[in-house]
Amino acid sequence: MACGVSSRRSLISRPVNRHELDLEDILTDKVVEEDIVEVPLTDRLFRVLFVISLVVVVAIFTRVVYFNVVQGDGYRAQALANMSDITIEPAPRGAVLDRTGVPLVRNEPSLNVFLIPYLLPPDPEKRDAVVERVSEFLSLDSVELRDRLALKRWGPTDKLFLANNLSQAAIVDVSAAVLPGVSVEPAFQRVPEVPFAFSHLIGYAGLVNEDDLARDGTLSVEDEIGRAGIEASYDRYLRGTDGEMVTFRDARGEPQGARPRRVAVPGNTVRTFIDAELQEFIYRRLREALIELGRTTGVAIAMDPRSGEILALVNLPSFDTTEVAEALGDPTEPLFNRGVSGLYNPGSTIKPLVALAALVEGVIDPFTALFSQGFIEVPNPYFPDQPSRFLDWKPHGWVNVRSALARSSNVYFYEVGGGFEKQRGVGIERLKQWWKRFLFDQPTGIDLVEDTAGFLPDPQWKEDTTGEPWRLGDTYNVSIGQGDLLVTPLRLLTYMGAIANGGVMYVPRVVDVVTDASGAVVLRNNPRVAADLAGDVRSALPHVLEGVRDVVRQPYGSAYATLHDLPIPVSGKTGTAQIESNQKTNAFFVGFAPSDRPTIALLILVENSLEGSLNTLPVARDIFLWYHKNRFSVAQEHSTP
Repeated sequence: MACGVSSRRSLISRPVNRHELDLEDILTDKVVEEDIVEVPLTDRLFRVLFVISLVVVVAIFTRVVYFNVVQGDGYRAQALANMSDITIEPAPRGAVLDRTGVPLVRNEPSLNVFLIPYLLPPDPEKRDAVVERVSEFLSLDSVELRDRLALKRWGPTDKLFLANNLSQAAIVDVSAAVLPGVSVEPAFQRVPEVPFAFSHLIGYAGLVNEDDLARDGTLSVEDEIGRAGIEASYDRYLRGTDGEMVTFRDARGEPQGARPRRVAVPGNTVRTFIDAELQEFIYRRLREALIELGRTTGVAIAMDPRSGEILALVNLPSFDTTEVAEALGDPTEPLFNRGVSGLYNPGSTIKPLVALAALVEGVIDPFTALFSQGFIEVPNPYFPDQPSRFLDWKPHGWVNVRSALARSSNVYFYEVGGGFEKQRGVGIERLKQWWKRFLFDQPTGIDLVEDTAGFLPDPQWKEDTTGEPWRLGDTYNVSIGQGDLLVTPLRLLTYMGAIANGGVMYVPRVVDVVTDASGAVVLRNNPRVAADLAGDVRSALPHVLEGVRDVVRQPYGSAYATLHDLPIPVSGKTGTAQIESNQKTNAFFVGFAPSDRPTIALLILVENSLEGSLNTLPVARDIFLWYHKNRFSVAQEHSTP
């Protein structure tokens, strides 16, 4: 053993030659390696490692998806906000033209002021100072503004609208102050070419509110949308696509250049059937008449009964579409589109429909004559000595359907509508069926958002509402357009248009066609038949047409004195409806011309008139004269070889 140790030491002490084979070292290494025990890895360990790896990968993938998809827009916006400024380039709303291409509204450059809460100073005192100053410049309530800021947690792209259409002084104050978080941005203001005359027709546009944003996810806080009239009904065509300009900054906030991220695209062009010159004339003439009468409220609508094209639609009082806020608190309700949304007793304008119903149902024939002594009396079973008396506006003597229409005899239509003694009546059930056939219970279908349906009373409704039974007097009242029967002025016009047009009623239309920037047609508003009663009323209609012609043609007609000497033959019906316990009277005229081949149907309404339908006739006369001179005569000249 000692010999072995001595031998190893001698080997170590000797100089080592790297090329010599060191057998002892090799054997020593071999002994060490053989002392190591190799243990094989089990399948279970591999499975555990696989599961752990899979969980890690899924977790990483889930976070990546969350940050890029779920929260991607927010983080991208925040990153972009940190390294750039995004300026919205508003797209002008599309043009609105009359039937000849005359612009009815224009876009004028304007400015909007927004507050970007994310960019306000984080220090509460400095933040309040900004709110106070901007409130002072824009005449806002600073307390209310702070309350609005506290309503939610504002993100980096959120904006709070403060004001638009700034005065020059406000623009200078806000711009010079350079308030952090206050953004003054370019915009457009819609300005009518002719103030007030087209307000209810075109409507107006306004910035979106929180309800709009919640309803339509495609909207942004800078967007303007239509609020009434054509602006609202055709908003998706008129509203363009805003552009975006991005200004990039470096880490120190210095601008490093700008580039457009999206180019602004103007809205489409909307061409209407409106005759701008006729609309302006009607507006001026109706306004003059109301001023002369000491009244404020009226409606005038002109339509082509052959197609439903609306030529003019005027409501008074009107409003300034650039100052809508001022009209909101006006007790005369200038924003209310009475011609399309107002519900009125139609008065005697309903009598042609009652005459049609009575003739078609066989209740009368064209020669049935009834006597009007100025009233009829219905026995009262509870108090025999106190009969119910229903008045005519004057005694008319013996009248048939034609002369009863011309004279507007109430007694004749009491008896024809409800029956009296030996004379059968149409009755409330069949009357309501005829109201429905002329669509009085439905909106007209006009392409304006304010379209409203009428109201048709019946015995069941009265009993459910008042607990009282329907009486004969109720039928008498609705037979002359009183009582609880309510219709819109536009519906009255479409019904008279159907009589003028042989029993065919068209859906009224304001817009003709929508085109894009290249002139390509995006939408064409073709004529649509709302109701075709031609077959049902063919035998009865000629007698009704003679009656409404005699309203103007015969000396005893209710419109003879004012309209008989017009250069074109006119047919029509006057109407007076007593309201508010007979304390006020609404006056109507609804008619058409020329009588034999109508191309224009006209309705005039004067609320709270002084002399009933007489107050509407001078306006109707002047409109028919204007139309004959400027449209009929011109058309005839162009058609002459």
